[in-house]
Amino acid sequence: MKTRIILMGFLISPLLVWAEPGPNDFQLISPVFEANAAIPKKYTCSGEDINPPLTFKNVPAQTKSLALTVSDPDAPKGTWSHWIVYNISPGTTEIIENTNPGTEGLNDFGKYTYGGPCPPGGKLHHYIFRLYALNAILSINERPTLHEVEKALQGHIIAKTELIGTFQKSPF
Repeated sequence: MKTRIILMGFLISPLLVWAEPGPNDFQLISPVFEANAAIPKKYTCSGEDINPPLTFKNVPAQTKSLALTVSDPDAPKGTWSHWIVYNISPGTTEIIENTNPGTEGLNDFGKYTYGGPCPPGGKLHHYIFRLYALNAILSINERPTLHEVEKALQGHIIAKTELIGTFQKSPF
């Protein structure tokens, strides 16, 4: 009997991890693409190469600042950073396309701005937009890289949410 209870708990547990966000959960969404769906060409290197609009829902009340990173884990040489923004006001509920909501870090394009999806070789890549609610305003060196910002986040994360989009350049 004990074995069955443990087994049932094991089978139920993964379902709780993969549950859809509730109405009061910290969320990051975009009005221009759904989770795990294609990012419109306009927001890529094949289009206008501007950041897509994003909406933040249910930012925790104790948040002192927000940080946003956009990266491509499918890049040939490892994770490629596309956008790093930190010290975003905790009252921010949206980022309008082609705007900078905070202090920008150095992306892997060597720029302090958004660099849209631009995968080589016509392969499908995933772009992870991660939003962090922090209990502090980050005090880090000017012009930090993704690694430096992620290190500075440690110990300050109240909540984290993500939105994944995809993009594949046309082979023609």
